Amino acid sequence: MAACPDLFESSSDWLSHTLKNGTADLPEVITTLPDGTRISRKSVGVLHLSPPAGRTNPNHEALIISAGIHGNETAPIEVLNALVSELLNGEWQLACPLLLILGNPPAMVVGERFLDANLNRLFSGAHSKPEYNGLPEAARARFLEEACRQFAMAHSQALSHYDLHTAIRPSQREKFALYPFVEGRQMPEAQGNFLLEAEVDTLLLQHKAGTTFASFSSSVLGAESFTVELGKVKPFGENDLGRFESVKRALRRRFFGEAAPAKHPAFNHLAVFEVVHEILNTGKHFQFHIPDDVANFTEYPLGTVIWEDDDTCYLVEGSPQAIVFPNRDVPVGQRVGLMIKPVRFLALLPAF
Repeated sequence: MAACPDLFESSSDWLSHTLKNGTADLPEVITTLPDGTRISRKSVGVLHLSPPAGRTNPNHEALIISAGIHGNETAPIEVLNALVSELLNGEWQLACPLLLILGNPPAMVVGERFLDANLNRLFSGAHSKPEYNGLPEAARARFLEEACRQFAMAHSQALSHYDLHTAIRPSQREKFALYPFVEGRQMPEAQGNFLLEAEVDTLLLQHKAGTTFASFSSSVLGAESFTVELGKVKPFGENDLGRFESVKRALRRRFFGEAAPAKHPAFNHLAVFEVVHEILNTGKHFQFHIPDDVANFTEYPLGTVIWEDDDTCYLVEGSPQAIVFPNRDVPVGQRVGLMIKPVRFLALLPAF
């Protein structure tokens, strides 16, 4: 690896440094690569990279790429680490401003989804709720929000954010993206083409603003943001990284500013779904009738009872519905799952 002695200290790469210093409070460190690229390690697991002045940014964009918001979702972390190592080795040159984030280093160290609170429910100010007072994950959410704000203010280019995840359960559609809700907006066709380039062939349109990282960057920063699910959770070192080569290749292309490839497959190969119902744990003798091992995107026919409590019995009506993110083990008031259905027509902003 090219010499960056101060950036990762004695560690061999970014991931090793992050795991070694998972709970440390380290000062900012700045280094410059031989080609003039400036890298600032803002905190453990957070890198702000800027190409040298005068280098062309062909796509006129700035990018935020995050992984490890859940500490046991390791494959996207390994993908980002490999891309950083390639850059430091001089295998390609950075063309756009880039903020790279490994979200929850303490959870990464112990291989858990989170320690005290689900980090991906603490954005858009949710970290300030009294029940999260003093929790390290609340402090991390606050820090990441501020790091993203500063990055967006420093760069006037169009901003995109891809928050990369892997799922805790199997899925009938292995790779899919969630598009956060922002009133009145349409998704640019170019974003759909990028998803297909990364072999993410399914899109779920969310129905309301939330407290996820991607919802924060879209609602507060105006970014084109996506939560991207790329497969199944596995421990570090056990991922088949060949299954992630398409997203790695697509991200690399964006990083060094190459033009998008010709559309292949056609954009209409993107399957689009919308939320028709959010299942919440009501606590009133709440009963969830979906098996614990069901895969995401499992479809249920008309008349299927999904959940019930003392006041409500929700059953599938109108047309078949599928379920995503089923999880009965959540506190009262939190989401147990989403019922979804296909979208017949998706309004798009044209690609340029």
